[in-house]
Amino acid sequence: MVNIAQVPAAVDEVLAEFFASNRSTIDAIYPVVAEAGDVLADFVLSGGKRVRPLFVFAGWQCGPPPGTGTVGNTEEMALRLGAAIELIQACALIHDDILDRSDTRRGQPTVHRQFEATHVARGFAGDAAHYGVSAAILLGDLALAWADDLVHGIGPNPNGWAQLEPLPRPVGVLWSQMRTEVLGGQLLDITNESSGDESVTAAYRVMEYKTAAYTVARPLQIGAALAGAGESVLTALRRIGIDLGVAFQLRDDVLGVFGDPDETGKPSGDDLIEGKRTALLAEGLQRTSAEGAELLRAHIGRELSADEIAAARGVLVDSGALAEVERQIDARLSAALSGIDALDVSDTARTDLVAMAHRITHRQR
Repeated sequence: MVNIAQVPAAVDEVLAEFFASNRSTIDAIYPVVAEAGDVLADFVLSGGKRVRPLFVFAGWQCGPPPGTGTVGNTEEMALRLGAAIELIQACALIHDDILDRSDTRRGQPTVHRQFEATHVARGFAGDAAHYGVSAAILLGDLALAWADDLVHGIGPNPNGWAQLEPLPRPVGVLWSQMRTEVLGGQLLDITNESSGDESVTAAYRVMEYKTAAYTVARPLQIGAALAGAGESVLTALRRIGIDLGVAFQLRDDVLGVFGDPDETGKPSGDDLIEGKRTALLAEGLQRTSAEGAELLRAHIGRELSADEIAAARGVLVDSGALAEVERQIDARLSAALSGIDALDVSDTARTDLVAMAHRITHRQR
């Protein structure tokens, strides 16, 4: 029996076995495809906190005991679902880094920059940057396809192709909704940046679908649905998950401007440089003076010096935007904790949910 502290390592084992099982398939296509598969495996297995699998497992603990509820309600299935979400996360991160024109992820070159470097090192013809982006897009697509293979129990194993236990329909419905929501939220995000939408409402809408539903709410519900939890628990977990997911993203927004690069693995003030339309920025534009708003607008979407980053941070602090975002984090956490306290679940499930709530809202990276 796995406890929640052991989930990240257990999920890594599932992922490592899945990548190994797929190796013969991509080997048979061509060596360069196998090399790309290795890039994906390294990307997925070399970092990440496994937050989403942890919430799948936390949700799974909120249902009836294993062996009851839906068909396939087993710890193995819960871990498989968590591993599959990590493949969707890999797709999202690889594509995010392209959209954001990021050079580093977790202190290492982003996937598209890795492929760009390969193009240069091997003397390929054509534009190296375009090749890097093109290859990374396809690798992200592969991660998404493999996520569906894993979650539906279809794919190779060391003994050849095999049909694993199928996904229960209630879980499949939530899985489908989650994929649509995260992609829709991503589209809304880039549209807000391109259109220059500075409203707080738009920023929170993106958070709800791009992050909150996908990172916390749907994983919680997927795990609980697997365990056969009732509709009232599923509804309560969605509310809890949205509150925690928004708090998670708000903390990310703060770290994206005020975080230590040594801790975040991203350049200082990265969200400003990338021009992200975060809730923190929206609050700053709404609360500051005309001069302050003009300064903020002039300090987003371009390379910034240390002094310019400091000036933008000053506006966000002096306007009260940072304090308001911190207040929102505390309020969302408080609401989530009240919801957790009201759940009709086991003491273990409640304790783990409370610990996860504090962990994602108070993290430093």
